Amino acid sequence: MKQNRSFAVLISLVILGVGVALAYTRLRAGASWEALWIAVGAFVIAIVVSSAIQVADQWDKAVILRLGHFHALRGPGLFYIIPFVDAIPYWIDTRVITTGFKAEKTLTKDTVPVDVDAVLFWKVVDPKKAALDVADYRSAISWASQTALRDVIGKTVLSDMLEGRDKISNLLQKIIDERTEPWGINVISVEVKDVLIPSALEDAMSMQAQAERERQARVILGDSERQVAEKFAEAAKSYAHNPVALHLRAMNMLYEA
Repeated sequence: MKQNRSFAVLISLVILGVGVALAYTRLRAGASWEALWIAVGAFVIAIVVSSAIQVADQWDKAVILRLGHFHALRGPGLFYIIPFVDAIPYWIDTRVITTGFKAEKTLTKDTVPVDVDAVLFWKVVDPKKAALDVADYRSAISWASQTALRDVIGKTVLSDMLEGRDKISNLLQKIIDERTEPWGINVISVEVKDVLIPSALEDAMSMQAQAERERQARVILGDSERQVAEKFAEAAKSYAHNPVALHLRAMNMLYEA
């Protein structure tokens, strides 16, 4: 917007400068009243041109209202409006926008309080709807995202939330996109960044995981001892009917010792 106003001001200064130069020329010729009218006319034209000339950036769309009614979308590039008749209440950014949102102390389906942080990637695909159908589309999409996140958390158990972030992200994208589509907004993706649980529960889950690993280790050790015992039993049967093999095995054990 600063560049847009700078261009309009530059054109206005050029017009004003030309008018002042003409007024000065007429003043030196002795036509003082004519010089005054030229100066005033140049000033009025400069103000009108400054209000009429607008420049939209490549990613901007200007929403033009004529006497309070929607007239057109303009941009990108140079365009003109009718001063005091047309107004531009909104400049809509059509680039991809990122919005962070979170849900604090929200209960999961199994009544565990969690804090969830997520990022929303979205863009305006219909600037007319974004400007006319919702008062503040940025705030609206932020609130819609937060309420959707709380709804999803309340219907999901903690284990699924910790292990299935992609599934939750896809579900959030679908819900938010359905809510914002009437506003001319398209949700590109949702990324769940972090899921925080109470420290006491985190310690308990850590102890549970450690106990589970110890249980698995004991089971594996017991199974290994059972397999070794079975092999010893098979070897004992072989040596029972073959004293020569038993003698050779004994000699080998003495040699290894």
